[in-house]
This record gives sequence, structure tokens and C-alpha cells, in this order.
Amino acid sequence: MKRILFVMMSLQSGGAEKSLVNLLNEMNPQKYEIDLLLFRKTGTFLSQVPSYVHICNIPAEINKLYGNMSQAGNLLGTKIIGTLAAKVHESTPGARAGYRWEHYYTKKIPMLTKQYDVAFAYITGETMFYTVEKVQANRKICFVHNDYKTANHPKKYDYRYFEKLDGIASISKLCCDVLEEEFPEFSDKIWCIENITSSAVIKKRAVEFVPKEITGTNNILSVGRLMSQKGFDLAISAASILKKRNMDFHWYIVGDGELRKDLENQIENEGLQSEFTILGIKENPYPYIKACTIFAQTSRYEGKSVVLDEAKILAKPIVVTNYATVNDQIIDRREGIVVDMTPEGIANGIAELLGNKQLRKSLENYLSLHEYGNQREIEKYYKYIEGKRGC
Repeated sequence: MKRILFVMMSLQSGGAEKSLVNLLNEMNPQKYEIDLLLFRKTGTFLSQVPSYVHICNIPAEINKLYGNMSQAGNLLGTKIIGTLAAKVHESTPGARAGYRWEHYYTKKIPMLTKQYDVAFAYITGETMFYTVEKVQANRKICFVHNDYKTANHPKKYDYRYFEKLDGIASISKLCCDVLEEEFPEFSDKIWCIENITSSAVIKKRAVEFVPKEITGTNNILSVGRLMSQKGFDLAISAASILKKRNMDFHWYIVGDGELRKDLENQIENEGLQSEFTILGIKENPYPYIKACTIFAQTSRYEGKSVVLDEAKILAKPIVVTNYATVNDQIIDRREGIVVDMTPEGIANGIAELLGNKQLRKSLENYLSLHEYGNQREIEKYYKYIEGKRGC
């Protein structure tokens, strides 16, 4: 039985986190001994990890450096000085994480003692640094869940780790193409493997309850972490435009994150308290997707969006911004409508769908006739675990 390790920051709400949980639920426990190491043992999806997956105890040094300040103990100085120094020397979050790891954190974190056949760093950044430097495994693979270039990943730090990996996996052909453009010397170990989405599970969970928060008609829903990437500031500005046009609607966001206070202030400043609601994290978001009139994704960039596939499975009319990889997932005017990445573009798309019941029905019919689940993608993971290329 092969021993497999997955390394992840946490299981807080997010596409990569949801993708990992979906993968774990599809894996064969009779064939693999599966460990999951989280830097922070928290998150909405923690309860969805199957019982056959062993969630490792957080190594003491990881807990001190990545937990709360009160948990830092004798590494409090390293945590504070490393974070401050990184802010001085680097300008982006990814580069700061790289600097902090290289100059401060790696010196304090010991090797993981258990030996694995395969170790997966399920996102880049510090989980990748840790997997490459501190995990003993015969093969090591990292996942890139976004358009590498648009997401502004720290190439100068990533390069030395990509060099040591046995595989660099990404979630769509376009994302892999971008990686090959950025790292042509590693093209032979860049793999395409999609996020796993189970249509049967999503449809079953979508009818578990009826959301009491969503009432009336003309309900718009967005789902995602409250961060700049998701463009929820654009959504709020679009809602303001719709209100000025005297349109009847209510826009909901399922999600939470570092920008929540800023977005709530924007909602108040725009006078949208009656039209725009942030619902927070929901362990089961699918009834909310099922209940909406339109699903809106206002992202600035994505790799291959998990929630967009989920909305397609539930046959919801979609409005989505024209980020670089959008055409990998949406056929414009068949599966949804692709709009300019501006408040005006988003507002126009929403207004068109709300005002055109026939177009909404056409999109719903097309989506309902197609299968968007990809449970069989698990076979690719098995091939990679066995050391075979199977794209």
C-alpha cells in the first residue's frame, strides 16, 4: 500500500480547498494510506474529510509560526522579525512568503520523519517550500491552481523549488500553457489535471434545505473568498449601477475573507444595504446556488473555477467576467454570458439576463443537457502516483 501525503495551509473556504476535499473523497483507501498535513487545522471543509484520511498532528514549529501570536512561544521573535523583514524587502504577498521562508522560517522547521511514496503540495508558496525541503518522499508534486502569470506568483522564489519537483500540475490547458511559457525548461514535468467535481454529490446536496435568506425574485449569487482576485468590489459597483437603473434585484455573496470589512463599507457607502448581502461562509453552498436566478462570477483571474463548474452542474444562468482563462470553462451565449471586467460590463450582463427570460431558459436548457462532473479525473491522479504520465 503506497503512502501518500497531501500538504495544505488549511481547509478554509476556497476553490483549491474544495478541490482537495473532493479528491480525498474519491481516492481508494484500500490502495493508498493517505495523510493530510495542514499548517492550520481549521476550515469549513474540515468536516468533509473522509474518515480514512489521517489528519496529521501539526508539527510544533509549524504551529508556532503559522498559528496565532499567542501560540508562537519561543518562535515569536522569528515570526515577528521574519514578517516585518519580508514586508521591507518584498512588495507582493507571494514574494514576502518566499523571503520569510528562505531567510527565517526554514531554519526553524525540522524534517518530517515519516517516509512517503508521493507527497503533494496542493498549492504553491509555503506548502510547496515545506514539501520540497522538509518532507521525505520518493516523488514530489505541486499544484498551481491559477493562471501563474496573472496571479503574480513569485517566480524568483518558485524556480528553485520547481526545479526539484517531479511534477508541476495545473488545472487547465491554458494554465499549463502559461506555466510552459514561464518555465520552458520544466515543460516535460508540467501536467494538466482538472479539479475533481462530482455532479451526483452536488445535485444531492443542493436539495438538503431551502435557504431562508433568499426570498423573492431576481436573486443574484456569487461565491468565493473575499479577496481582490474575486472582484467583489466590481460586483458592488455593478449593483450600484443596477439600482440607479431602478432594477429590482438582490445580490448575495457566500464567502468570507480579509476584505469583508472593506466590502461592507463599500456596500454602505453605495447605499446598497437593501440590495446587497454578504452571507458569510456556508458549509453547504449548493442550496444557495440552486435558489438563485443568476450566478455571477466577477473574478479578475482564475485557473479553472470549481464553483463555476458547480453552477453549471446546477444549470444556473451565468454572468462571468472575461478573465484570461474564462473560455476554458464557458461557451459564451450557450453556458453563460461573458462580460467586460468592469462594473458597467457586469451590470449590463446582469440586466440583460434579468430582462430576458427566454435567454435565461436557453442557457438553463443547454446546461441541463450536458454533464459537467469529472469524477473519472481521479484516474489521472492514480497514474501520477504510480509515476506515469497520463494527460
